Amino acid sequence: MSIVLSAQHLNKYFYDPDKFQVLTDVSFNVQKGEFLSIVGKSGCGKSTLLYLLSTMDTEYEGQIEMAGTKLTGRGQDFLAHFRNEHLGFVFQFHFLLPEFSALQNVMLPGLKLGKYPEKEIEERAMEKLRLIGMDTYARKPASKLSGGQQQRVAIARALINDPTIIMGDEPTGNLDRANTENVFDIFRDLASKGQTIIAVTHDPDFAAGTNRTIEMSDGLIIGNHENKIQ
Repeated sequence: MSIVLSAQHLNKYFYDPDKFQVLTDVSFNVQKGEFLSIVGKSGCGKSTLLYLLSTMDTEYEGQIEMAGTKLTGRGQDFLAHFRNEHLGFVFQFHFLLPEFSALQNVMLPGLKLGKYPEKEIEERAMEKLRLIGMDTYARKPASKLSGGQQQRVAIARALINDPTIIMGDEPTGNLDRANTENVFDIFRDLASKGQTIIAVTHDPDFAAGTNRTIEMSDGLIIGNHENKIQ
């Protein structure tokens, strides 16, 4: 197994209005194909940590390396391109463009990256929709899909550039139990095929089904354990 993400001695401070340490000496590695959950009470620092790992926040101490590339100290242009090529995001809210079709929404990050011709991006987008069981809804406007369907399309969009890592911030937070299980099953299936996934979650059942759980409290890692998956 190869390490695809290494976070070493991360410290993060907020200055509003006084200096406040929100992450303290956070270190861990993530293996290729691992499905990792990060849990903890609100305000424990888990979403801040994910934001650092996503490269969108560069104000921190320590070092982050991903896919063999040191990301700490890199400029915004480099990080924006790296993010689009290596990371896929699934948030609590789907952030689909409502007037665009499911297919068009999935294609957008691929068009931005510009690695393939548009026709090939469309074919790849259909393949990702097929993977998550949404290909029959490809031409339907995102606004006409149910909440569970919209979140599945958001997963397909996260997959379009074959990312090194999918990062989820409460990816099932807005879903009912049935749709939560559906999204979870998609993640589990992707991980079994070698896709690395890191998900912040409040859902103990979701976390228990991942390969490993990191538990945080007051900016510290207080638990890091493998899960016995049924």
